[in-house]
Amino acid sequence: MAHVTVKPTKADVRIARTVARNTNHRAEIMARGLTWGADEKILLVLATAGWLATRTQGEALRRAGNHALLVTVAASLLPHGMKSLFDQTRPDRRTVLGHIHGISFSGEREDAFPSGHALHMGALASAVGPLPRGPRQAIRALAIGLSLTRVAVLAHWASDVVTGFVLGAMLERILRLWTGYAADGSMESRNADN
Repeated sequence: MAHVTVKPTKADVRIARTVARNTNHRAEIMARGLTWGADEKILLVLATAGWLATRTQGEALRRAGNHALLVTVAASLLPHGMKSLFDQTRPDRRTVLGHIHGISFSGEREDAFPSGHALHMGALASAVGPLPRGPRQAIRALAIGLSLTRVAVLAHWASDVVTGFVLGAMLERILRLWTGYAADGSMESRNADN
């Protein structure tokens, strides 16, 4: 099967060079630890636990549990499928200075596009739309922050992270049509006042 090669943009290269020049071992260790918060294996375990916990709850919570599990599984599969079609060298493979400053290697060399971590976080940021304003904003800020760790560890170019985030949000919204999550709009109408 022919692969499409995706090139980083000039902005991607500038951002990666800035990270490589300005990072250090401590910052990289912290970013590596934080990036686990968006790891598909951890999210699959959490979504499964949430799904199990909602089985004895009311219809709205069962629907939310179904939706969360389906979105998490789909968000885990989509980037793997896309990475089998697209080749893009990770920025950590194109720096020496970054490795001197503490950047380690991430994943497969040609699997930069898109960021699976960011795809999960985009789906999460979209899924919290029906929540009240405070929790919604906090979770969205966390999702953006966790996505940006992928740039900080040079696992992905900034455009890979933006693309993954947008794809995740779109995936979550599309899957709402199937699961019926937030279809009644009851939480959303309460949020209109916030």
